[in-house]
Amino acid sequence: MKKSIKCKNLIGGFLIVLGLMLYTQAFAQEVTVTGKVTDAETNIGLPGVTIIEKGTEKGTITDADGNYSITVSYDATLVFSFVGMQTKEVKVGDSKVINIEMIEMIEHLEEVVVTGYMLERKVDLTGAVSLVDEEDILRIPANNPLKSLQGRVPGLYIETTGEPSTGVRTILIRGLNTLGNNSPLFVIDGISTKGGAIEELNPAEIESIQVLKDASASSIYGARASNGVIIVTTKTGGSDKIKVQFNSNITMQKYPKSRLEEVCNTEELGRVFWRASVNDGLDPNNQDYYNYTWHTDAQGNPVLDNMTVEEWVDETRGIKSADTDWYDEILRRGMISSNNLSISSGGERSGLLLSLTYYANNGIIKTTDFNRLSGRINTYSTFFDGKLKIGENFQMSKNQRTPTPSGRGGNSLSLAQRTIPLLPVYTVDGEWAGPVGALNDEDNPVMLLEINKWDKRRWTKTFGNVYAEVLPIKNLLFRSSFGIDWTEVNNRDIQRKYTAGFLSRSTNSLDNYRSTDFDWVWSNTLNYQLEYQNHRASFLAGMEAIKEDFYSVSAYREDFPIEEDDYFYINAGVGESSNSGSSSGHQLLSYFGKVNYSLSNKYLVSLTLRYDGSSRFGDENKFGFFPAMSLGWRLSSEDFFRENIDFISFLQLRFGMGRVGNQEIGNSARFDIYSVRYQGKNSAAYDIEGNDGGLLPSGYVATQTANPNLKWETTEEINAGIDFSLLNQKITGSFDYFQRETYDILIKPPYAAVIGEGGSQWINGATIDNKGFEAVLGYTDRIGDLVFDISTSISSFHDKITYLPPSVVDAYAGNVEKTILGHSQSSLFGYVTDGIFQNPGEVDSHATQAGKGTGRLRFTDLNEDGIINSLDQDWLGTGLPDFIYGINIDLSYKGFNFSAFLQGVHGIEVYNLDKIRDMNFRIGGENRNVRALDAWTPENTDSPYPAVSLSDNNNERRYSNYFIENGSYLKLRNLQLGYTIPTEVTKKLGVNNLQVYIHGANLFILKDNKGDNQFTSPDPENPAGKWNPSYPRSREIGLGLNVTF
Repeated sequence: MKKSIKCKNLIGGFLIVLGLMLYTQAFAQEVTVTGKVTDAETNIGLPGVTIIEKGTEKGTITDADGNYSITVSYDATLVFSFVGMQTKEVKVGDSKVINIEMIEMIEHLEEVVVTGYMLERKVDLTGAVSLVDEEDILRIPANNPLKSLQGRVPGLYIETTGEPSTGVRTILIRGLNTLGNNSPLFVIDGISTKGGAIEELNPAEIESIQVLKDASASSIYGARASNGVIIVTTKTGGSDKIKVQFNSNITMQKYPKSRLEEVCNTEELGRVFWRASVNDGLDPNNQDYYNYTWHTDAQGNPVLDNMTVEEWVDETRGIKSADTDWYDEILRRGMISSNNLSISSGGERSGLLLSLTYYANNGIIKTTDFNRLSGRINTYSTFFDGKLKIGENFQMSKNQRTPTPSGRGGNSLSLAQRTIPLLPVYTVDGEWAGPVGALNDEDNPVMLLEINKWDKRRWTKTFGNVYAEVLPIKNLLFRSSFGIDWTEVNNRDIQRKYTAGFLSRSTNSLDNYRSTDFDWVWSNTLNYQLEYQNHRASFLAGMEAIKEDFYSVSAYREDFPIEEDDYFYINAGVGESSNSGSSSGHQLLSYFGKVNYSLSNKYLVSLTLRYDGSSRFGDENKFGFFPAMSLGWRLSSEDFFRENIDFISFLQLRFGMGRVGNQEIGNSARFDIYSVRYQGKNSAAYDIEGNDGGLLPSGYVATQTANPNLKWETTEEINAGIDFSLLNQKITGSFDYFQRETYDILIKPPYAAVIGEGGSQWINGATIDNKGFEAVLGYTDRIGDLVFDISTSISSFHDKITYLPPSVVDAYAGNVEKTILGHSQSSLFGYVTDGIFQNPGEVDSHATQAGKGTGRLRFTDLNEDGIINSLDQDWLGTGLPDFIYGINIDLSYKGFNFSAFLQGVHGIEVYNLDKIRDMNFRIGGENRNVRALDAWTPENTDSPYPAVSLSDNNNERRYSNYFIENGSYLKLRNLQLGYTIPTEVTKKLGVNNLQVYIHGANLFILKDNKGDNQFTSPDPENPAGKWNPSYPRSREIGLGLNVTF
């Protein structure tokens, strides 16, 4: 009944929206406006300029001399637009003649952007910096702005999942640069953070995003910038008038069965088991659960005549045989709702932005959900004729998540793939069914969700800053900012009693974990701008202090007499209890400076210096020095260029080089560490047998040796780029090529056992090279009232390890003959297969291979020594793509707008562990993908899948290219169609602007479906894992509404 009401409400709302779209008639006093549109530089009339009454479909274009005439409402606003020129808006008022001078878009590059402690003109950027269009962020109704960046920024590689809370698994700028943490630095309103503050921003609150990719652009952040920097600036107050905005959307989620691992039902599983038994020369009727009638044909091939399923899996436990679709049992239709209300106002003297957002996602896996309530307040005020400005930017959020639980055998999705359909969800008495007899000791996936639905992860975050800006003399600005990043986490893990088959838990428990992470940043900068004739320069000097403190405490208690959600508190338990706690922190002190210089708007130079000191490093190397420089040459401003090449509107060459660092290791990495071990399990007191039975009351164990020489990882990089636009800005693009080397990489190598306890030590001892390119190309034009903008981007990066200490090499993929050196750290290493043995002759003629036989995988004897062993392994590919790319299409026609965004990767190999379960079968094991029905048999010799078997005598589980598949894909990430209701209609409704839209996400995927290495699972972005596959990304369709009062 509730579902019916929801559907009716959605249909009713859509019909209302449709009616508003069609209602365009209004009554208003009209006036005829005439005028001429000219080029501001040449004063020549511009033909084909589009003039539209804002918020309506009324429009015209200028004639061959630039003249126009249009009849509009007396209070209308005219919008003048022309490809390659800045769009202008003019209020009609009492004017009957309005002449307009249009300025080339190149002048729009006077716009300034934030690039690190200062503002710079777009046109003067000489480093590798990508600017993200605000509209691109808003088009995707996501709770995490990083999802909106996927595929839109060249060089930025993001992997996502469908997790309701965040859904972002990997973030890389220009690939892998170190052996440890490769995540970039985030700077939000001037406050740097490695935490999750950006994931909690509402996209509607973001004004701009810049991605600093090369060392010359990011070196101003020194020791934390080796993995790139993402700078986010939030909005402040808008116009003098108070503006109220309300944005709302409702999205339905469904995970199509076509994107699920297609597993066997009970009948199909029985056929696979029969085939595995007869392949091994065994009688399938000697096993439980199935009964078979079969015979051998004239060629000696087994033929299945009939199969029945026994009525009971275990009659004594009340477990009847079933045909359970475990996907149906754990999945559901999900729904996302997002609502944002904001109030803004601003001017020269003061500004205000208040924003309140509620986001809820109940997930497509039952019992999982996430919700967030967040608020933002940004204000500023100026005093003394603008010489003093005081402001603040603060965001507060409260979050709650019910996570996807893990139990025996993996998480609920993994168990749904693997649990055999013979098992029902419940016994005949309504209790939980579970494994019996020879079945695997794995949890019932539905039970796992149900008994863990009271588990909660709750956290609150306060993030922001207060600042003051003083302008003591003209062009000199002093700014002081103090910011905080404060996160409180409370995890609640309840283990309830249960019985399911032969599995049970007789004692319940509660584990409470709390942590506080409090970071503060104090920065002080001086900015000076100087312009003299054809010289322009800007100077920056500053210092910054950062302190991070982390505290945690946990409490554990067993045996709660009442199993109710509200009863699970530590003091209500009556059984065993324990507690623990920890704290850590670090500090960073920095000094920095930057000089930008421009001569005649043609020749550009930028110099940056940063000096960082960190408490994480040894006494001998606490401080690091990080310089950078970049050059630019704007050829299009040269007289010889402008006079001879008119189809190129803008052309600029860039070159940069610099050094940045990485300090992302533990806060205690440089110290001697001794761990306190009290009496009991894992204590420092041993009994004579070494069984942790000693009775000494306490003791200390050395776990790490100090390193006073520990220092920064250092990355040195060069970058060369070109920016261009053609045909009066219709075509725009850029290209960058980079090379970087990271050395003194922080590692913790294994140590010889003779050293004894505490031999572990952090050292600087590895080197990685990385190189690649990025390209962007866009085309913008109009045909009458149709305006279109098409843009594409492609990027590539390739890393390789060039040095490792000898003691560390063996910790990576390889063997005694082939090491990781010269290969990517994401490289895949293993055996090479060469098809399937088709007959005894092929088996006999092949090299010695234990377990080989007809129908089994044939492994290649790479070194041709006549035996298959570890020396026959080789490099099989890498886990990062050769190319990442995106395609964005924007169309607008009168009040309608349409956008489509496609994103893809090419040349990535993924390891599909799901195939392991297809080839090594036993009835007590796991369910199988339906590909097992197409496995090799004497009648099906063309199959790429080896014969199913009850054992693995051929060791086919070994890491080999059989499991490696082409993970390339192209996804339609987002599709949106919107309509802006005409102004004459919205005014009657009492609103200034009203837009409605329908959107979809993850609508289709193209992947490799042919060839030997075709991808045989549903989603290459989330390849099947043996234990814990990622939360799947669902297909989404929704309705949205944006209203401005």
